[in-house]
Amino acid sequence: MRVVIAGGGVAGAASAIALAAGGAEVTVYEAHHDPAGPVGSFLSLAANGLRGLAALGCLPQVQAAGFAVARQRMWAGNGKLLGDVARGRRPGDPLHSVTLMRADLVTVLRDAAARAGTRIVTGQRLTWDSLGRPAAGTGPGECADLVVGADGIWSAARRALDPAAPAPAYAGLYSVSGVSGVPAGLGRERPGAWNMIFGRRGAFIYLPAPDGTIWWSAQVPAETPPGDLASVGPGELAALFRGEPWAAAILRAARSVHAATAHHVLAPVRRWHGSDMVLIGDAAHPAGAGQGASMAIEDAVELARQLRGPGTVADALARFGLARRGRAGKMARAAAANRDAKTAGPAAAALRNLLMPLLFGRLYERATGWLYDYDPGATPPGTEPAGRAASRS
Repeated sequence: MRVVIAGGGVAGAASAIALAAGGAEVTVYEAHHDPAGPVGSFLSLAANGLRGLAALGCLPQVQAAGFAVARQRMWAGNGKLLGDVARGRRPGDPLHSVTLMRADLVTVLRDAAARAGTRIVTGQRLTWDSLGRPAAGTGPGECADLVVGADGIWSAARRALDPAAPAPAYAGLYSVSGVSGVPAGLGRERPGAWNMIFGRRGAFIYLPAPDGTIWWSAQVPAETPPGDLASVGPGELAALFRGEPWAAAILRAARSVHAATAHHVLAPVRRWHGSDMVLIGDAAHPAGAGQGASMAIEDAVELARQLRGPGTVADALARFGLARRGRAGKMARAAAANRDAKTAGPAAAALRNLLMPLLFGRLYERATGWLYDYDPGATPPGTEPAGRAASRS
């Protein structure tokens, strides 16, 4: 089976591992040379994403590239603890969430894909002809049995599959991420904790890293993003968060800024697949709420599983869509609620600060257990015959 993948980020590299391990001949086209591409920040993988990595055979390498984060703590701007729960897992799950730089995750995945026999072409963007196929001279195009669109929220593959597909819209939020030293007197830093401060001018996420630094991300509501996001520095952010002393102190101790991003949302995508083309990850369903990478990994595992099933490629892609749409839609609703919490007005924020200490610990597991319970099964993608049932009839 011959597969062309547009995009070599998390979704593209993970699907390359899963499909190549099953016997497919896979070529990945990635526009950027650097594994970070235009996104140089950190991300977290919850238990569901980690189990997907285990199915791909990459879990130990990813755990070694990052660090475990056992707890998630939510704070009011005045320092009041609003909630303390297990991070990205059910409380009894020994598989702890992992935080790492996106570039490090992509590097691990690409290395595994290359070992499985994938050809990875960087610095070359896959282009499309008027029929929505990879253009001649860029890739195998008409010779491919399957084209996988894994090229993110600004997906060209999505437009090729459906010219009427929705376009991303600004979500009313931008973020700036970086690394700081530990400010003098900042006494509540505990390794293994992911912290979010609900401030008056935005949300501030920080977590101590094993090397003694603090990784942080400031998420700021704004009707329009700054004209030059790259110019938004720690000093300006410290002024925005001056009412939250912990956040301001961390920002004043900043050593570097490594990402500035305007957040976007996407209306539900009607067409995820054709007869021999499929969208995965953010190209099909931008997740938000820190689940983008985990949901993309889930997609990769599920796509490989369905392609090992009976019938044609078209049959497999139809099953893939049925298997993933409900979960992706539920995740989108959860992400919207998460975004609303970060942009709450004064009255809603006051109510949140009053109720969260009473309810958050009791309700959190009930609200998120469905997400973290994902289990791809014990059988890795490469242990069953592949190609015969997935090839075109």
